[in-house]
Amino acid sequence: MVHTISGRSISLKNNSDHNVKRWVCNIPETGWLVFIIFAGGALFASIQSLAFEYYFNPASGIVQSNYGNYTIFKQAWLHLINGKDLYLAYPHEQFDLFKYSPSFAVFFSLFAYLPDTIGLPLWCLLNAFILFFSIKSLPEFSNRRKNLILLFITLELITSLQNSQSNALMAGLLIFSFVFLERRNYLVAALLLVLSVYIKLFGIIALVLFIFYPGKWKLVLYTLFWGSVMFWLPLPFTGFDQLKFLYISWGKMLSADFSASLGFSVMGWLTSWFHLYIPKMIVVIAGALAGVIPLFYRKHYSMYTFRLFMLASLLIWVIIFNHKAESPTFIIAMSGVAIWLFARKMSTVNLILGILALLFTSLSTTELFMPFRDIVTEPYVLKAVPCIIIWGKIIFDMSTFSNETKPGR
Repeated sequence: MVHTISGRSISLKNNSDHNVKRWVCNIPETGWLVFIIFAGGALFASIQSLAFEYYFNPASGIVQSNYGNYTIFKQAWLHLINGKDLYLAYPHEQFDLFKYSPSFAVFFSLFAYLPDTIGLPLWCLLNAFILFFSIKSLPEFSNRRKNLILLFITLELITSLQNSQSNALMAGLLIFSFVFLERRNYLVAALLLVLSVYIKLFGIIALVLFIFYPGKWKLVLYTLFWGSVMFWLPLPFTGFDQLKFLYISWGKMLSADFSASLGFSVMGWLTSWFHLYIPKMIVVIAGALAGVIPLFYRKHYSMYTFRLFMLASLLIWVIIFNHKAESPTFIIAMSGVAIWLFARKMSTVNLILGILALLFTSLSTTELFMPFRDIVTEPYVLKAVPCIIIWGKIIFDMSTFSNETKPGR
């Protein structure tokens, strides 16, 4: 494609727009190649974990499984049906605490009796496919743009799956919830949102999306219905008294867990960069207040791109304001970054921020940054910084929103 430009100077903005358009056009319309990449990444992560099943952790002084999170999930179901407290430490079985709801333990009964050589790949594929199809279902994006989003987050997906975590599943459920809200299928949207909450509590933040849609009472009723179903789901396996005990124990564990760390978060960034030791709750409240600023612009609610930006903002917010944010959780934040980045015409500033996110968020915890990991990357929470900046840019974009075109090709 040839651009005819008068004069001798060529603006950087025109160059970046042209280059992005050229890159997008080189991405195939079909999603088969990206689907294969996603499936291959999931299988690679699971096979890698199975091949190097155990390793010595110098921090704990014990030998741990390379897919320890998957083991924790499996053991939770066995503990549930044997009447044990899910939220105690079981150092001879698993390296960490189970931090999910009793209902999630029931969900994992689908994998608990499978050999790890089958169950772990299926778990990784489930995570990858839910995220893949949620993004492919986003309205008003061309297939090329959807494929770009998927390619943008592939490395982060593999990082999450190498730790056999549920974060890709979480991202997919939240995005799917948005998709079904857009389709006005509130019953399914509420179900998916409630499922995310019963995996990780921060999924509840997606309730903010209800503000944009008519029929709010219907949304509330469906959410209460599914919330009740999920709450009582373990009852046949526990009995009333044991289930009550488990929910109380879960609450106590989460309360104790809140004071444990700062993670790759705004709190960690403020501490490591500026030596500001602000109470976590104050930072979270300040972040929540900043995050709802765009909601005062009611005239923009009818614009799809504005609603899409809110989804992206929420996906990033739940990670950067999470005191327990660690490297594998950033598949959620990077999904938000990618949706924002490719939601409309690329600007030079957005392109630079996207490159910084790929470099410091997705690559900073890989072997490429190994020489700097202990002295720069982790102490200065570099993984979080681009996402923090981009989240601020999204809030600014939404507060200065103009009625632009739909997501481009």
